[in-house]
Amino acid sequence: MRAYWQFYWPLALTGLAMVLSIQFQNAALARFPDAARELAVFALAYGTFGFFRASLNFINQLSNVYARSRHGARRTLQFVLLASAVLTLPLLGLGWLPAGDALLRAVYGIDAALSDRVTEYLRYLAPLVVISALRFYYTGLLIQARLTGWVTLLNAMFLSTVILGLVVGFSLGLEPVVVLVGAEAAAMLLHLAATLVAVRLRYRPPTVAEHESLTFRELTAFFVPVSTTGVMFALSRPVLYAFVSRTPGGIVAIAAMRVAFDFSMLFQQAANQFRHFFVTFGLDDLARKRRFMMLVCAGITALMLLFAVTPLSNLIWRDLMRIPDDVRALAVDVILVMCLMPAVIVFRNYFHGRLMVERRTAGMAAGAILRVAGIYGACQGLFALGWLDHVTASFVLILGFVIEAGVVVHAARRGQADQNGQGERDTATAKM
Repeated sequence: MRAYWQFYWPLALTGLAMVLSIQFQNAALARFPDAARELAVFALAYGTFGFFRASLNFINQLSNVYARSRHGARRTLQFVLLASAVLTLPLLGLGWLPAGDALLRAVYGIDAALSDRVTEYLRYLAPLVVISALRFYYTGLLIQARLTGWVTLLNAMFLSTVILGLVVGFSLGLEPVVVLVGAEAAAMLLHLAATLVAVRLRYRPPTVAEHESLTFRELTAFFVPVSTTGVMFALSRPVLYAFVSRTPGGIVAIAAMRVAFDFSMLFQQAANQFRHFFVTFGLDDLARKRRFMMLVCAGITALMLLFAVTPLSNLIWRDLMRIPDDVRALAVDVILVMCLMPAVIVFRNYFHGRLMVERRTAGMAAGAILRVAGIYGACQGLFALGWLDHVTASFVLILGFVIEAGVVVHAARRGQADQNGQGERDTATAKM
């Protein structure tokens, strides 16, 4: 258990640093004139950007699993560069082509003035896809070598750079898109450079080389299902926003949902680190791992409830971040619903970890697709009945993750049954 804590807490702090940067972005947006509109524009733009970048979220695990020899590392890096370049192209189309602007207006149900602001963000954000992919690849190498303390330190530097960039940009009176994207781009570039230095100085490949004949086909077979999981996660919010934007007061509701969803990620990211947990420590000692995960889940949920039901929400959102009162009132309702999320995420990630270690990631993709389908169907029904608002939309998000968890549980158990059946057949053959 002590080894688990020593490995886990730097990763939890790492995720915290990354998600905290979003809180400072929201705080900066709240200080511009017409803050609710600025928050909504950034929610739509970043949600669209996140749809493409989210497929890269498992590159940490990809490099952890496959970059275990000179050839494996080189081939994995080539794959990462190719995949990120391909993902950048449609994002550039949305930002620069008239058809992209028309598509955004149709999907989100927004007017031309709002879509112009969204496409402006996308033009600035598109190049960050490749930079993000490289950061994830080299961070995965540090995690593979159990250098999670370095990962935390580097991400604290990332957070500090974002904050400095936001303060400087806002003080100079720059446009919101320049302030927000400029701060993140500067932080990403500095983080990438520092991570490369850390890998060169401290990383040592595994003693026993693996994947010395690694092919793009093997990488694709692993990456496509897990990237689908990431894409479907990123698609969950845009689907909700697309329906909520068509309701009365939709812009304020979207702003509130962004604030609350982003804040809940401070806690959710701690649960997501369990994917590294299984890849690194394997599938033995499962009972002890389950106890450890339940302890973490209980702590996360308690902290979320403490924020939601005490004056802490006013202290942080009203006094520190200066979120407008109409947005903040709705955000408190959303965060109360989101207190259900940690238990669902921890349960799902327990089976995600098992599927990744066993290299059977297709079940993850199926679960993610059905999650989004469930969210879409529920939103469609609630919208038709006139019951869709910020609260019911938040419950729909939880429902989607429950559906996904059910699918990955089934996939994990079916895989275990297949392994048991194969073992029995092998035993019978040996006796013959």
